[in-house]
Amino acid sequence: MNPAFDGLGLIQDIDVRLTVELGRTHLPLREVLALGEGSVVTLDRLVDEPLDILVNGKLIARGEVVAEGSRFGLRILELVGAGRTQPAAAPVVPAFPVNG
Repeated sequence: MNPAFDGLGLIQDIDVRLTVELGRTHLPLREVLALGEGSVVTLDRLVDEPLDILVNGKLIARGEVVAEGSRFGLRILELVGAGRTQPAAAPVVPAFPVNG
């Protein structure tokens, strides 16, 4: 176990929401209403930029999408916390089914 998480045994099994953010954009409502199948929405992130990884809305890491067979996963590139960043000690790649 990571030494930073020692002493948290009582709360380790609490579910949290993990979100991976590809990017953001602002659109007027008329543009949102005009979206349809095949529409493309340009985001504020470049293709080679790391994705933001949030837990309950708080940025905790940055990473990249990986594919393994028919599953997508996430490789953690850096951990973020308390105003500082640090490279991840070892990449974590939890895979999940593409279809949910």
